[in-house]
Amino acid sequence: MTTDTKATETRAFEADVSRLLHMMVHSVYSDKDVFLRELISNAADACEKLRFEAVSRPELLADDPKPRISISADPDNKEITVEDNGIGMSRDDMAEALGTIARSGTRAFIERVETGTEDTQLIGQFGVGFYSAFMVAERVDVISRLAGSEEAWRWSSDGKGSYEIAPAPLEAAPKRGTRVVLHLMDDAVSYTGSYRLEQLAKSQSGHVPVPITLVEKPGAEARDIADGTALWVKPKSEITPEEYTDFYRSVAGQYDEPAATIHFRAEGRQEYSVLAFVPGSRPFDLFDQDRKGRMKLYVRRVFITEDADLLPRYLRFVRGLVDSADLPLNVSREMIQESPLLASIRKGLTNRVLGDLTKLAENEAEAYAKIWEDFGVVLKEGLYEDHERREQLLKLARFRSTSSGEGWRGLADYVAAMKEGQKAIFFMAGDDRARLEASPQLEGFKARGIEVLLLTDPVDSFWVTMAPDFNGKPFKSVTQGVAELSDIPLLDEAKKPETVATPEVDGFLAFVKAALGDAVSDVKASDRLTESAVCLVAPEHGPDRQFERLLNAAGRLDKAAKPILEINPRHERVLALAGLGEDERDFKEDAAHLLYDEARVLDGDKPADARAFSQRLARLIERGLPKG
Repeated sequence: MTTDTKATETRAFEADVSRLLHMMVHSVYSDKDVFLRELISNAADACEKLRFEAVSRPELLADDPKPRISISADPDNKEITVEDNGIGMSRDDMAEALGTIARSGTRAFIERVETGTEDTQLIGQFGVGFYSAFMVAERVDVISRLAGSEEAWRWSSDGKGSYEIAPAPLEAAPKRGTRVVLHLMDDAVSYTGSYRLEQLAKSQSGHVPVPITLVEKPGAEARDIADGTALWVKPKSEITPEEYTDFYRSVAGQYDEPAATIHFRAEGRQEYSVLAFVPGSRPFDLFDQDRKGRMKLYVRRVFITEDADLLPRYLRFVRGLVDSADLPLNVSREMIQESPLLASIRKGLTNRVLGDLTKLAENEAEAYAKIWEDFGVVLKEGLYEDHERREQLLKLARFRSTSSGEGWRGLADYVAAMKEGQKAIFFMAGDDRARLEASPQLEGFKARGIEVLLLTDPVDSFWVTMAPDFNGKPFKSVTQGVAELSDIPLLDEAKKPETVATPEVDGFLAFVKAALGDAVSDVKASDRLTESAVCLVAPEHGPDRQFERLLNAAGRLDKAAKPILEINPRHERVLALAGLGEDERDFKEDAAHLLYDEARVLDGDKPADARAFSQRLARLIERGLPKG
C-alpha cells in the first residue's frame, strides 16, 4: 500500500462494514427514506463540531460564519447531493469514518441481524447511518475539505467491498465541509422529485439546529425549507408530537416512538434547557461495559460533546441533550466535565427525570410498566449505587412475585398486602423465575399466602444488601436464616400439624448432622417446608444462597459459608427413616448424604461428590430390588 499522500488509493472495507453493506443493499431497512435523515444528521453534526472548534480558532470560519446544509437534486443525471459547510474531513478522517465501524457491539448486532434474531429496523442506532445511502445509490462520492486545510479529498465506492480515496481539485471541492453525491439506482430516481425531497427533509430533519436549503434542479435558486431553529428552545406549546418524535429518532438513533418526553427550562441560579426522552425499546448498547450515557451537551447552542456525564449510569438509557446558558465555551471538554456548574445541572436533571418517572408510575401505570419492562434492570443499579435517591428508586421499582402473575408488583402494594404477623419483605433471588417458583424454600410461604418477590436479575442480589428496608420493613431472603413463619397462620388451618417433631425425628436430625460432619453448619427441623423433604438455607448473617454464588463466580469469595440443611419433620420419608433401628445404621448414613445431595440438586447445584453419590444411589437401588 502506498504511503504517498497525493496518490489515489484503493482499500478494502473492514470486514464488519462489508457485512453491513451487504445487508443494506438487500434492504435491511423496511423504510429506505431514512437515508436522507442520516445524511442530514451527519451534516448537522459536522456544522456543530465546527462551531465548537471556532470558539478557540475563529479563523476556521473565514468569511463563511453561518452554518448551512444544502440538498440538491439532478433528475436528469439521477443524482442527489447533500452538502454542508461544517468541519470537513482529511484523508485519514475519511478512511476512519467511512471505512470502519468502531462502535462497541456492532459486530454482535450484525450477527444477530444475519441470523434473524434482531429487529433490523433498529440498525440506525449503531452509528452506521451513512451506509444507508447504499440502499438507494449504486455509487456514493464524498468530496471533503477540512476547515483550515489547503487539501481536498474524494472518497468513492459502489458499496461492494472496497472504496477509493484520491486527491480532489480545490476548485471542484467545497471551500470547507463535505459534499455527498448519491448516484441513484433506477428504482430510487423518484427521490429526485422536489416535493418528495422537501417533505422528507421537513418531516425527518426540520428540527436540526442548522438551516437547510433545497435546489430543485441544476441552475435553480436555492430556497429555505428549514430555518435551523433548535427545537429545544421553542415553547412546548409550539411543538407537535410528531416533531418531538422526529427529534427523538434523530438524537436517539432509533425508529420507535419515545416512551416518555422530558422537556423543560431551568431558571434561577442555573439556566439550561433540557429535551430528553425515554426510548420506547431497549437501545442495543444498553449493556455496554463502558455504560456511558447518550446525553449531548450544548452551551448556548454550541455543541460541546456527545457523551457528557449528565446523568448517573443507571439512567444511561435516557437520550437527549442539555443546553446550558452558564457554562464557559473557552475551556476544554475535560474541564467542563469537572465544573461545579455541570454537577449542579446533573443533580437537577437527575431529579427531574426521576420525578417525571414517578408521576408516570402514579398516573399511567400501564405506560410505566412498559418502561420498567425495558429498563428496570438498569434502574435497579441505582438502588445499589445512589444512596441519596434510594427511597425514591424503591418506590419506582417493580417486581415479579408469587402473587403478581405476569404483572408487576410495587413495594407499596406489597407492604399494604402483608399478612398479620409478617415482619419482613420476603424475596428469593436466582436466575430463572420458573425454578424459583418451584423451590422448596417457598412452600411454607405459599401455604400461608405470603407473597415473595422473585428477583432474577444479577443486580438484585447486590441492591438488597444495600437497601435495609422499605417503609420500615426489612428485606429478607427466604433462603437465609430462620423463616419466621410460626406467627403467621396457615391458609388451611386443618392442615396444621399437631406436633413439630417427634423424639425419633429429633434423633434422626442429630444423626444426619453427625453423618454430614463439616459439610453443613447445622441440621434443623424446618417450618418452611410443607411438601418437600429437605432444602438448604444460608446462615442468618452473611450472603444468601444466590449472592454467595455470584461472589464465588466472580472470585470475590474467600471462603463459602457452610449451609444449613433443613429437614421436614412431617415428611413420610423422614418419618420412615427416623423409625429405623441401629441395625440399619449404614443405610441411614447413605440416606443422610442422599438427602443432602437432594437438597443441593433442588437448589440448582450438583451433588457434593458425584462418585460417592453414584455409589450410594446404587446401594439404594440394590436394596429395593427383589432378592434372587
